[in-house]
Amino acid sequence: MSTPNAAVELIRQSIERHPDKVAYFCGERALSYAELNLASRRFALLLRERGIVAGERVVVALPDCLSFPVAFLGCLLAGTVAVAAGSALADDDLAHVIADSGARLLVSHAEHASRHAALCPGLAQVVCDDLGPTQEAPSCVDGFLPYHPSAEDFAYMLYTSGSTGRPKGIPHRHTSLLVPCDLMGRSVLGITGDDVIFSTSKLSFCYGLLNSLSFALRFGATAVLLPGKPDVLSILHVIEQRSPSIFFSVPTVFRQIILSCAEPKLKFPMRLCCSAGEALPPLLFHEWLRLTGMEIIDGIGASELSHHFICNPPGRAVAGSAGMVVPGYRVRLVDDADNDVPSGSEGNLLVSGETGAPFYWNLPELSRTTMRPDGFIRTGDIFLEKDGYYFHRGRSDDMIKVDAQWVSPLVVEDVLRGHPAVADCAVAAVTIGALARPGAFIVPAAGFESSPELVRELKELVRSRLPDHMCPARFRFMTNLPRTSTGKVRRCCLREQTPSPTKPE
Repeated sequence: MSTPNAAVELIRQSIERHPDKVAYFCGERALSYAELNLASRRFALLLRERGIVAGERVVVALPDCLSFPVAFLGCLLAGTVAVAAGSALADDDLAHVIADSGARLLVSHAEHASRHAALCPGLAQVVCDDLGPTQEAPSCVDGFLPYHPSAEDFAYMLYTSGSTGRPKGIPHRHTSLLVPCDLMGRSVLGITGDDVIFSTSKLSFCYGLLNSLSFALRFGATAVLLPGKPDVLSILHVIEQRSPSIFFSVPTVFRQIILSCAEPKLKFPMRLCCSAGEALPPLLFHEWLRLTGMEIIDGIGASELSHHFICNPPGRAVAGSAGMVVPGYRVRLVDDADNDVPSGSEGNLLVSGETGAPFYWNLPELSRTTMRPDGFIRTGDIFLEKDGYYFHRGRSDDMIKVDAQWVSPLVVEDVLRGHPAVADCAVAAVTIGALARPGAFIVPAAGFESSPELVRELKELVRSRLPDHMCPARFRFMTNLPRTSTGKVRRCCLREQTPSPTKPE
């Protein structure tokens, strides 16, 4: 059975209707749909000239510049599997991705080309600048025929390590770039060709790839790319310069924007602000709403399922909730014996949908435990459902068992963030004697310092709101929390921290 080539389908209508419309802005540069179509087809011909055939893997180790969508779409047009690695991977991780994927070719930015080439001597390489390949690509694409995939052919692969571990490959078929456009982009977010999309999440992550590539191109919208680190000044500059109507980001960035602004109200051009990556704290939701007049549309997805499968509906977002099931997906909450739990009870989240990855690359044992025979994927998340809304209680391996009762770090963190001395915080298991107990890792707000008095206040706050077994047994004050490149707290690193004896207990 055949299936449409996603690269063709994503831009087909725009090429027919408005070829000169801007598909991408990056800094002061722009790339129209016609230019994107030509450049990606030339890239596909370049791959064929280099002897790369359908099904072989091509690692795209580029920053979020105009050459990324050119190379990514070009890979799909040639029938090769685009391994979206980005340019921020550590050398060891990039070398692992290249070796594990069995890549035949590496696409590098000129700034990193020499270093990347040294990682895998002998591997074929295409070097790009911000616009496309620096070497001569075929100029004539007349008669070029895009690869016509079967339903089983892979289009792209992402590597993810979650919050810890070696990056693992997740292959996806062409439909995983197209189906979320209808299920999420159109039905939930109402994206149209009039939208300007800005995502701080990079194209090498599932959230950023669907936001900046699939959603933007499928609906004939315009996307804005930010090649460098998404710091607050750069983000605010893009918002002022390009007036995006949809802003995709993560809780850490929303928090940083709030903390960086001294104005009593913030005026932004967006019609939608969306969050993912980790649970959005209710206090952050309410503060953003107070400052901007806009909800943050929180949702949850996974690299294994391409994009969101649970999301808040715009206009009906519930603080602290990841939202409702996106139509087209099936969700179950089960106990450890695989029995469905009743509404209002915590359970392990299982998700099934057309965009589910069939397995992890080269990891058959992990695939068997995650991708179930019944079509459901075990996400590793603990959720609670109430009135159709789903509330994230943490990762299953982050939960802390205290006196035969489970403690959700997120619940304790939400309470701690209610204290004015807490700018940010995370809760993770610490060992006292031979027992696991909640430990609180606090980033103090400006003007506050660690002290026994502050620890007593924080303990009293938690005990006034939660059962005693959920009260942190230790507090440690930190300058920053360890996070992944996508903004998720690395609780595994916190669990390895040994609280200093000089700090208040």
